[in-house]
Amino acid sequence: MKVSVLFSGGKDSSIAAIMLGQFFEVELVTCNFGILPACHLVRSIANELGFPHRFVQLEPEILQDAMRLVVTDGFPNNGIKLIHCHALEHVAISSDVQAIADGTRRDDRVPVLSLSEVLSLESRLNVHYIRPLEGYGRKTINVLVDRYFEIEEKESALMKGAEYEFELREEIKRRYGDTEVQRIFPRHHTHSRVIKTRAEFFESPEFKRAKVRT
Repeated sequence: MKVSVLFSGGKDSSIAAIMLGQFFEVELVTCNFGILPACHLVRSIANELGFPHRFVQLEPEILQDAMRLVVTDGFPNNGIKLIHCHALEHVAISSDVQAIADGTRRDDRVPVLSLSEVLSLESRLNVHYIRPLEGYGRKTINVLVDRYFEIEEKESALMKGAEYEFELREEIKRRYGDTEVQRIFPRHHTHSRVIKTRAEFFESPEFKRAKVRT
């Protein structure tokens, strides 16, 4: 069965893809709005992971709705979840997609779907929705990341990548200025992205089995 994994180039979605690659035909899907030049960064690590990869550009109205929500709330959580839900649905309606997945883990608060939201998504769109990291906390994920990847970690305001937050920040900055961005987004919050896989990963049985399936 083919599973489309929402992929930002970060450590969680990368680990999720590797796990799913043992059992499914994996493709990586990056959803964004095309307002920041992060495509080459994401494509680079997707190529190293060895899975097919494609970009999906979401409708600009989704970003506008998320921005208005974030500005009204004064914090980013609900806006980020709104984008994530639209991304899942957009990928799920593709004619050849049987299953969708993401890298949300046990201790995430955003953009985790509730059980009722998961059941609704699966029922409405006739897909399987998979969260392979649901039983994994940050501490365990970091152990796996240290084994498989070299990563870059910076404050969110300085990071480049395909996280929803980055384009949301940029849109708010363009519309309202830096002061509003600083009001809404927590200071000293960090993001990470995978720079490359460790050399020994390519020789591991896990990676070779995943490559055979793609």
